[in-house]
Amino acid sequence: MPTTKTDRFVIRLSDDVVRVRQLTRTLAVEVGLSLVDQTKIVTASSELARNTLDYGGGGEVTMEILEHAGRRGLRLTFEDHGPGIADIEQALKDGFTTGKGMGLGLGGAKRLSNEFSIASKPGEGTKVSIARWR
Repeated sequence: MPTTKTDRFVIRLSDDVVRVRQLTRTLAVEVGLSLVDQTKIVTASSELARNTLDYGGGGEVTMEILEHAGRRGLRLTFEDHGPGIADIEQALKDGFTTGKGMGLGLGGAKRLSNEFSIASKPGEGTKVSIARWR
């Protein structure tokens, strides 16, 4: 799938989560996503950036503008080298949390995306990729 633009951004501080939201909104507008789709991917990016910081100890996000079969989209890939997720299926269930949150982050991000993938190994970290298409 051709990528027309790629940006990487490090997530180390709470302010970086805000910056990820802002960059996501900017790219979603550039792609031509509707206001509803912009809101969905911005919300998902905020959840995943916060998880990267809080549970992964920080990491990075790769933001890609995609073109495929006449469509444009935005893919965000969050990676950390934190403790990883022992049970991904359980982590995707609403209400499950290992922290103080409501346990809606991963499952919510999945519902807000057209594409969602997650890979994690305990002790090695987590990689979550989402995409939203116009």
